[in-house]
Amino acid sequence: MLLALLVGAIARDGMAQPTAPAPTPVRRGLWIPCEGSVRVLDDPARIAALVGDARALGATDLFVQVYRGGRAWFDSQIADAAPHRAVRERSGADAFAQLLDAAHGAGLRVHAWMNALSLSERKDAAILARLGRDAVLVDRRGRSVLDYPNLEVPKPDAAWYRMGTRQVWLDPAAPSVPETLAALVTELIARYPALDGVHLDYIRHPDVLPFTPGSRFGVGLDFGYGASARERFARETGVAAPFGDSLANADRWDQWRRERVTEVVQRVASAARTAKPGIAMSAAVWAFADRAYLSIFQDWRGWLDAGLVDFAVPMAYTTDDRLLRYLATAALGGVGGDRVWIGLGSWLFASDPGRARAQHEFALSLRPAGVSFFSYDAIASAPALRAALLAAPAPP
Repeated sequence: MLLALLVGAIARDGMAQPTAPAPTPVRRGLWIPCEGSVRVLDDPARIAALVGDARALGATDLFVQVYRGGRAWFDSQIADAAPHRAVRERSGADAFAQLLDAAHGAGLRVHAWMNALSLSERKDAAILARLGRDAVLVDRRGRSVLDYPNLEVPKPDAAWYRMGTRQVWLDPAAPSVPETLAALVTELIARYPALDGVHLDYIRHPDVLPFTPGSRFGVGLDFGYGASARERFARETGVAAPFGDSLANADRWDQWRRERVTEVVQRVASAARTAKPGIAMSAAVWAFADRAYLSIFQDWRGWLDAGLVDFAVPMAYTTDDRLLRYLATAALGGVGGDRVWIGLGSWLFASDPGRARAQHEFALSLRPAGVSFFSYDAIASAPALRAALLAAPAPP
C-alpha cells in the first residue's frame, strides 16, 4: 500500500511523466532571383541589405538563384559565367562567396537555386554548343522548340495550345543533359564547399495550356519526341515510341519520359552528395501533384519516397485561399509534412499585403517543414508587403 501511494504521488508531481518532444521548428525561406529587380549578385554592396531583410523577416534559408538561362552567377567553366565575371571585373569580388559568408554569419542556410532544364528564352545559350541541337525538346509533330517562332507554339496548333512557360527546354533523355548538369553541380560545390544545399527548379517538361493528360488520349501537345530519344526508348524497352497520331505504347512512353526527368534528379543528387555528404537536396515543384505527374513528368512525390530530394517546395501560388488550402493539405498529406515546404506567391499581394500575411499564417497552421516566399525582390520592392510579412508570426 505504501509503495502504491508513493508511486501515485510521484505521478501526480509529474516526476514519472514522459516529456513530450518539442515540435520541430518550421523553417522559413526566401527565393532570391538573379535577374529580378534587386539583382543582389550583381553588386556585393547589396548583400548586407538582403541579409538584414532576411533576418527581419524571420528567414532561416535563402534559395539564391545562381544558374538561369544557361548562365552562371558563380565561378564556372561549364556554364556561361559572364554574369559572374562582369561583377568580379567591376568590383574585384566573388559576390556569391561573399553572400555565403554573410548569410552564414547571420545563421542563415544558403541553397544554390538552379533552373535545371530551362534555358529561359536563350536560343543562343552557350551551353547548347556543348550539348548540341539534339539536346533540345521536340514536340509530338517533330518540331524542335528551337524552331518555334518567338518560342510560341506554331500554327495550326497555336489556335488551341500555348506553352505555359515560353522557354527553350532541354530534353532530359539526351545523355549529355544529366551528365552536364551533374558536372555543373560538382563544380559548384567544389568552388563553394560551404554551400548548404542545391535547389532544383524547372526540373520537368514544358507545361502546355490547356492541360495535356499524357499521350494516351491522343490529344494536346507534349514533348520529348526527338529522334535520339525515340531510338533510346526503343532500345531500352523493345517497343516503338508513339509518334504523330499513333497511340501505341503510350503509357509506357509516358512512364519512360517521367523516368528520364527522375534520372536527372538522381544524377544531380548523387553528384552533389558525393561532392559534399549531407548537403540538402530540394526542388521547387508544381503544387498540382497529379497534373505534374501526368503532364510535365515531374514525379516529385516519388523523388521524396526514393530519397532523391530531402524536401520539396510545392509552389502554391494563388490568390484563391480555398485553392491554397486544397493544394497545401494535399501536398502535406500525400508524402508527409516533415519533407514538404509550402511555397507562397507573396508577390501576388503587393497591393493587398494583409492577404499575404493571412496565407502565411494559414500555411504555418498546417505545420509543414517550412514555408518559402516568392520572392525577395517582390517583398523588397513593396514596403507595405514587407511590413505585413515583418509583422507575421515567426515559425513556431
